[in-house]
Formats: sequence, structure tokens, C-alpha cells
Amino acid sequence: MPSWAKLIHVKKSPVASTRRYHHIGIPTTERREGERLIAHYATFVSGYETSAYGIEWMRFEPEAPVPELVRTVPHVAFEVDDLSAEIAGKEILIAPNSPPPGVSVAFIVENGAPIELLQFDKK
Repeated sequence: MPSWAKLIHVKKSPVASTRRYHHIGIPTTERREGERLIAHYATFVSGYETSAYGIEWMRFEPEAPVPELVRTVPHVAFEVDDLSAEIAGKEILIAPNSPPPGVSVAFIVENGAPIELLQFDKK
């Protein structure tokens, strides 16, 4: 066995089965084609609708009321069934809110990184 192989830990993912990958958000300072504005966050997003892997680019206006960690560090987003349960006891970066109707969103900090959690209304 190569020595590097000993460094790889094969174990079950710590991601609970109630969390489903939704997208990765990557901060950028460059304008991108197809940007749309999330007005109350003064943030432009693009790419998610056309990415097979859920890559979303995020560009922030200077006055954007968004924590520095979200502005500068890529985040992973998960769809969850119970947003309140997921954020209980966590460091909250952005409190639960509904940017578009039908979805509740919050950001937490996990291991120094921003994590976005989304709960979609059941129809």
C-alpha cells in the first residue's frame, strides 16, 4: 500500500441523510452573464440554473448586508426538512429568511466555513 493511501480515511459521510446537496456558492468580484439581483441582500447571483453541478456565483455590492465570511469564502448549500432543527445550537451567520416566497434560508458556521441551509415549503 502506498504511504499516501494511509492518509485517506474511508468512513461514512458525516452529512446526515436529511441533508441533500443543493449548490456551492462561490464569491466573485467579476460581473457574470445572466446575473440576477437579490435586492434585499444587494447581491447578484448567476450560474445555478445552467450548472449541472449546482455552481452558483455570487457578486456583492459594497453595501450588501452580508457577513464577511459569506463574501469571501465559498459555501456549500444543503436542502433540509427542518431548518429550525438544523440551526439549533449553531453559530448563525444569517438568520432564517425567505428571499423568494416558498423557501426559508439560513447560513451557519461549521468548522470555520459558511454553510447555507434551505427548506422548501411543502406543496
